[in-house]
Amino acid sequence: MNRLIAAASAAVVSLTLAAGAASAQDFRALAQQDLQTVHDVLAANHPAAVVPGAPGETFRAWIDTGLADAQSKAGRVNSGDSHAYLLRYYANGFRDSNIATRPTYEGLGPYFAIGWPGLTTAWRNGEYVVSYVKPGVRSLPPVGSTLVKCGDKTAAQLADERLDRWEGDLTTEAGRVRTAPYLLWNRNNPLTSGVPSLCTFKVGRREREFQMQPQPVEAGALEAAYRATVYMPPANPLAIETVNGRPWVHVHSLADEAGWDAFYAAVEGQLAALRGPQGFVIDLRGANGASLNATGRGYGLANRIWTPEFTVSRQPEAGSITYRATPTNRQWFVDTLNRMQADPRFVQESGAVIEQTQAIVAAFDSALAANQATFTLPGRPSVADSGTANPVAGPVIVLVDGGCTSGCLDTLDLLTRLPNVRLAGSVTAEDSIFIEPTVLRLPSNYADLSYGHKAWMTRQRGNDMPFTPAQGLAYTGDPTDETAVRAWVGTLFQ
Repeated sequence: MNRLIAAASAAVVSLTLAAGAASAQDFRALAQQDLQTVHDVLAANHPAAVVPGAPGETFRAWIDTGLADAQSKAGRVNSGDSHAYLLRYYANGFRDSNIATRPTYEGLGPYFAIGWPGLTTAWRNGEYVVSYVKPGVRSLPPVGSTLVKCGDKTAAQLADERLDRWEGDLTTEAGRVRTAPYLLWNRNNPLTSGVPSLCTFKVGRREREFQMQPQPVEAGALEAAYRATVYMPPANPLAIETVNGRPWVHVHSLADEAGWDAFYAAVEGQLAALRGPQGFVIDLRGANGASLNATGRGYGLANRIWTPEFTVSRQPEAGSITYRATPTNRQWFVDTLNRMQADPRFVQESGAVIEQTQAIVAAFDSALAANQATFTLPGRPSVADSGTANPVAGPVIVLVDGGCTSGCLDTLDLLTRLPNVRLAGSVTAEDSIFIEPTVLRLPSNYADLSYGHKAWMTRQRGNDMPFTPAQGLAYTGDPTDETAVRAWVGTLFQ
């Protein structure tokens, strides 16, 4: 598990850069300053700038070109929202899931808009389809209609213009799913075109034009529209219930605060049922794995069900890790080491991790002294199969969707290597090989930059490669219809 050091760290590093002379109210100047800082920090410290091969090609092609592109739009930045959008545009242009900018204040929630036509679209089976129509609003295309074009722009062109980079990465399936609700919403982004007024939809076999009339913005209606489009985890993300006679293990979050002690206790209390011949479901839909401890949480679940003795030899090979040798990257490990050594419990329980981190700092010192751009260290060695019997007698379905991110994918690296486990649902998010986040405050104080500071060049799962369920295991229905989802999953055990 190459996220081990990050998981051991109590918190990510936050480096505060001194703000420049720009006024806090001059968002255009702040955007220009922050964009330049993002560029300079990534150019100076990100591994993709110097490691050879395809994983870094997009980074190297965008680092300067993207900066010029984003800066050319800075003149239209006039608010905190547009400042956040322009930074996101530049960050998402790297097509690296671990490069991100995030507001330091409460930003736009998933249900936010300042205008909408009373309908929402979803990305379903390669098309934008109407997923919700506000009750009482007339003369709108019915649910299930397919968006063909708005004005002279196809649905795909409209999405590229209004959503790509601004709301997410439309080069990925998960990115299209997550951003689709916003295709015809006004999210207060002055850097894109306005909401179209005349759109053509395919209704049945016919194409029809519809006027997109602005509707009152009501938080409840927008939330209902979003929830009818994209699967949202329940309020209690960790739970076990019985569905159709089988245990259904809900893991819709890998966050530290999700309540793991009680959940693990519940899992251990139902081991007999989980290991029975009828099989069970692990539901990882919406399992955001951005937490530093996310991979450990997922592995902890697998170890409790299958036992560590059985899983250890089936963990993916760690291979080697390449570090970019810079003082900033070295400081991340120094700060992490200091936090480890200041925690008596961690010192007592995780001495090996401390030793590993000390060795990394020493390797940084050697590389910097030798003026090396990078250095490579071996990862955890593979463990031979000891012949431990599989304690799980039945089949296992692991249910996923585009909300399964980062540490959730690490968890799938293990689960999909276990016998009688099948992956079902829809395509997951993707995960860059440039891992373990450095987080720093940008000069405006309105945003943080996060980026992976080391390269897992030998990872068996490719760079930004999602998990895709095999034929017959892909769910193509409405992801928000829980009754339909459960009925479909039940057929997979027949």
